[in-house]
Amino acid sequence: MDLSRRLNMIMSNIDKCTCLADIGTDHGYVVVEALHNNLCRMAIATDINKGPLEKARKNLMFEGLAERSSCRLGGGFEPLKIGEANAAVIAGMGGNLTRDIIKHDFAKVKKMDYLVLQPAQNPEVLREYLYSHSFEILDENVCLDDGKYYECFKVKYNKEHNNKDKKFEEIDYEVSPVLLNKKDSTFKDYLLDKIERYKSIMTYIKDDTDAANARKEQLQEKIRMIEEKVNSYEG
Repeated sequence: MDLSRRLNMIMSNIDKCTCLADIGTDHGYVVVEALHNNLCRMAIATDINKGPLEKARKNLMFEGLAERSSCRLGGGFEPLKIGEANAAVIAGMGGNLTRDIIKHDFAKVKKMDYLVLQPAQNPEVLREYLYSHSFEILDENVCLDDGKYYECFKVKYNKEHNNKDKKFEEIDYEVSPVLLNKKDSTFKDYLLDKIERYKSIMTYIKDDTDAANARKEQLQEKIRMIEEKVNSYEG
């Protein structure tokens, strides 16, 4: 199966596990690939919508993987029992929704060996939640796929692990300290793209109201801080 860059990034973060849950499976490509590559013995594909779930079911049957998989209708981790899956993927949703899915079924999440999370928007919202709720960050990645940047988190809940002694600034949730430390060229391009997008937004703020000026100041400060991160980037 010819996967997109963002799906390949997800696959590269999946370690061997007994049962993988793909939350919001869409067409089921992740579970098909994981089963074919023996990354899991069993897989559970869930989706809140019947259409995508039926497509996933058909793809799994076509690939001869029906006996090693289960397709279940429902939102988030709701279709799973506690301890049934020991790893999970949540991709294609916003950072806010991904966070809320984790919060809603935290008892199930705590039992898992790891989660692979790839928010489609607002990764900073998810990062702030993960950094402040005893999640151990195993890895973070970024890729450019079809003109859009995607961030990926590999994490596990660890009650012994907390960041209370670390002081995070607001910019650390938007500009990943983990990715910055990697000095990856794609991440540098991602930061430069962020700067250009914020500059573009500023051009649309024409009003001279207090609210508009406050928004412009906020954007200017974000641009300044991201530029500092870029300037400190070696290579």
